[in-house]
Amino acid sequence: MFQQPNNNMMEGQLHPFEMTQNTSESEIARMRDEEFDSALKSGSENHEGVSGEDDQDPRPNKKKRYHRHTQHQIQQMEAFFKECPHPDDKQRKELGRVLGLEPLQVKFWFQNKRTQMKTQHERQENSQLRAENEKLRADNMRYREALSTASCPNCGGPTAVGQMSFDEHHLRLENARLREEIDRISAIAAKYVGKPVVSYPLLSSPMTPRPLDFGSQTGSGEMYGTGELLRSINAPAEADKPMIIELAVAAMEELVRLAQMGEPLWMTSLDGSTTVFNEEEYIRTFPRGIGPKPTGFKCEASKETCVLIMNHISLVEILMDVQQWSTVFSAIVSKASTLDVLSTGIAGNYNGALQVMTAEFQVPSPLVPTRESYYVRYCKHHAEGTWAVVDVSLDNIRPNPAMRCRRRPSGCLIQEMPNGYSKVTWIEHVEVEDRGVHNLYKQLVSSGHAFGAKRWIATLDRQCERLASLMATNIPTGDAGVITNQDGRKSMLKLAERMVISFCAGVGASTAHTWTTLSGTGADDVRVMTRKSVDDPGRPPGIVLSAATSFWLPVSPKRVFDFLRDENSRNEWDILSNGGVVQEMAHIANGRDTGNCVSLLRVNSANSSQTNMLILQESCTDPTASFVIYAPVDIVAMNVVLNGGDPDYVALLPSGFAILPDGSSGSSVADAGGSSGGSLLTVAFQILVDSVPTAKLSLGSVATVNNLIACTVERIKASLTCENA
Repeated sequence: MFQQPNNNMMEGQLHPFEMTQNTSESEIARMRDEEFDSALKSGSENHEGVSGEDDQDPRPNKKKRYHRHTQHQIQQMEAFFKECPHPDDKQRKELGRVLGLEPLQVKFWFQNKRTQMKTQHERQENSQLRAENEKLRADNMRYREALSTASCPNCGGPTAVGQMSFDEHHLRLENARLREEIDRISAIAAKYVGKPVVSYPLLSSPMTPRPLDFGSQTGSGEMYGTGELLRSINAPAEADKPMIIELAVAAMEELVRLAQMGEPLWMTSLDGSTTVFNEEEYIRTFPRGIGPKPTGFKCEASKETCVLIMNHISLVEILMDVQQWSTVFSAIVSKASTLDVLSTGIAGNYNGALQVMTAEFQVPSPLVPTRESYYVRYCKHHAEGTWAVVDVSLDNIRPNPAMRCRRRPSGCLIQEMPNGYSKVTWIEHVEVEDRGVHNLYKQLVSSGHAFGAKRWIATLDRQCERLASLMATNIPTGDAGVITNQDGRKSMLKLAERMVISFCAGVGASTAHTWTTLSGTGADDVRVMTRKSVDDPGRPPGIVLSAATSFWLPVSPKRVFDFLRDENSRNEWDILSNGGVVQEMAHIANGRDTGNCVSLLRVNSANSSQTNMLILQESCTDPTASFVIYAPVDIVAMNVVLNGGDPDYVALLPSGFAILPDGSSGSSVADAGGSSGGSLLTVAFQILVDSVPTAKLSLGSVATVNNLIACTVERIKASLTCENA
């Protein structure tokens, strides 16, 4: 049963709890119109441009009061309106306090301003439509004149307008209708978001391969022609919002049932290690949904449950804040944005919050295409201490031919547990077309483990442990090198977090990248891309060359991880350490596994003329993936960080490794630390090849970086396969 609408709810928002089961769409529209009309009537009493000298009030016993705002007040509200045309109660109160106005006066001013903007938009739109109409009329006359002088190709005689082929006439009508529909939808969306109308093509233009341009900054590159998908999507139109709300409510109901159901929907595998999804049972149980599976797509569905060291409210806040969410899941989410907030929730929390989002999901390797998705996220508080957050694709509302992945109801059920813990049941259910996956990763991706619930919840579990260690105050002082200074710990962990996010953002096949494959090396394919760094305090200025390669090793993921994170074996593969002795100076434990830690390493070079170098390194592992990420750091800057200083101005260029199980039966994702099965290792370097951002990158620099990564790969293979023999 839905709750009644909150009287203090933000003006202008659509909220799922406004819709009762017995209220028709026409009644909802009528109620909204009445509310809008009444708001305009009351707002007219406070319009800043009305003098109130000669107006006659039709209501004899009520005297109208008018208030002329000062020029300063108008300027301040105009500036605020550009940033936020729909302020909430708190913002209106604060603005009124600053300007010396009542919140109600501020509210009416913003209502009148929005009405004024709407009228201007409509006037502009009418002008554009009149111009377009004149253009079409002129085209029509031109066509008639051309047809009147046309001759029949068979007999050479004149032909008439009425003899235009049926197909041609039908196509012209369809073209005009589509053009009108695009203009109408774009105009509605533009009014809502307050931005100029931008028309987008119905179909993405075919992609042409771009040559490697070492002299320019790489921008938004496309892989497999799907880069236009998310760029061509803006906020939903007003007319779409009731459908989005209805879809979100139905998806929430489905998610809760999926989380609570067992067999025959979720079947346990023969060895008892995994849960298998019964697609036929799903279709029988949920016959409606978002429509049938598209041709050529396959179903991936998984379910995983875990107890996490974080309270349920904090988990909800992470999931509903796109910045926190993409940070926590930086190894999975390559980019994400909130297009529209249909509801911020009620009672000061996220209960009932609705957000329209786009996101791109990745595997940390340039060999696996990302999965782009356009969806709505809905949060709801169910029973006491139980919350659910669900995603569901909006592709049926706004179809896109470039779409290769759509999310059926996916998300998580969060249950409060004692002592600040939470029990989380994660559901990941997508339909996807995996055309561009490299053969190396096909087994891992086709098994569903690359993007499945196990990976999401294992990542979340590890991040919860990391956050718990950040907040810890009872640090044991027995071990040498342990950082006990609370401010120093926080600063160093914050710096390491930025390093990890930067690495993950630059290692995958995101559509924001333009990887170029270097061929003819005779070794594993190396992919490179360039980036200019200018006025970014977190990166050294100049031309940065990124290089990455992925390959298979006949060694377990745990063995690869332990080898790469150990400072004692670093000189076996790290060419830049020049055979020097690597010593750990300080470290911060990040979780139960000893491999989860942040370390500060010193390289004592064998060459006495070379100054000592510091390396910041974070190693992290969970049952689905492991990372060893590092970056050279300045000694002076690290001293500031260790004393609790701001880490945002420490320049970093992270390099490192992403280690995944190969998906074989021996390499169980449920136990990535096992001794059997192979590993998929991605090696990625970021090198500053020129400190001048405007410089042209030489092919010699590319060859040097290519040789560096190739030699590193050979050293790793030689060391690990020799040990494994």
